[in-house]
Amino acid sequence: MSPPRPRAVEMLRDGAQLTETELRKYLEGKLARYKIPKSVLFMDEMPRNASGKIKKADLRKQSTTQL
Repeated sequence: MSPPRPRAVEMLRDGAQLTETELRKYLEGKLARYKIPKSVLFMDEMPRNASGKIKKADLRKQSTTQL
């Protein structure tokens, strides 16, 4: 079994619109091909702990269950 592939998780500002295709096109000129994520998860808000830090474990769980 191979390790899970990296995935981009994006949180857009209110009123902002962005598609997975638009994000990939933007990144093509900025990153090496192998660094461009194969999939993107758009979220309304990131899971945070009481001190405001992103809960990375929860984020990983959400991104793998919403494939």
